[in-house]
Amino acid sequence: MYIYSNNNRNFAPSFEYLFTMSAKKQRLSAIKSIIRKEVIRSQEDLQKSLTDSGFEVTQATLSRDIRQLKIVKTHDNEGRYVYMLPDMTMKEPRLPASLFDKSVVEFSGNLAVIKTRPGYAMGIASDIDKHAPDEILGTIAGDDTILIIPRERYTRIQIKDALARFLKD
Repeated sequence: MYIYSNNNRNFAPSFEYLFTMSAKKQRLSAIKSIIRKEVIRSQEDLQKSLTDSGFEVTQATLSRDIRQLKIVKTHDNEGRYVYMLPDMTMKEPRLPASLFDKSVVEFSGNLAVIKTRPGYAMGIASDIDKHAPDEILGTIAGDDTILIIPRERYTRIQIKDALARFLKD
């Protein structure tokens, strides 16, 4: 069904298209509300909450919605993953020392390296970047290793002290 048609040219989409867009906006709004109110640790958790709210979505649709809303997966204060919206800010994270290997920070020249348990490096590096102290220019992460790029004017001790703020005793 089209709103206007002339000489077999379609000038406007059907009302069904307008309803679909409205449903998407409602779903995106529900996702934001759920993430703000609940602790969501996985797409499965989010999908279940959406279903409970009356929205049936596939994993592929949910992935696209997560990407569109720029939702990130980061560590909470217990060191577990949690989904957050870009405008949500946690206080400076305090990550449990158990996430790190015994020698937390090692240096090579002016670069620092942190070894973590497998699978944790990217989330921890994201937290460090998000709450970067002035001493830290940025990070690069693999599966269990974080490369810390410090700013030039800081000493190794200052870098270690800056990173220590992220660790629980």
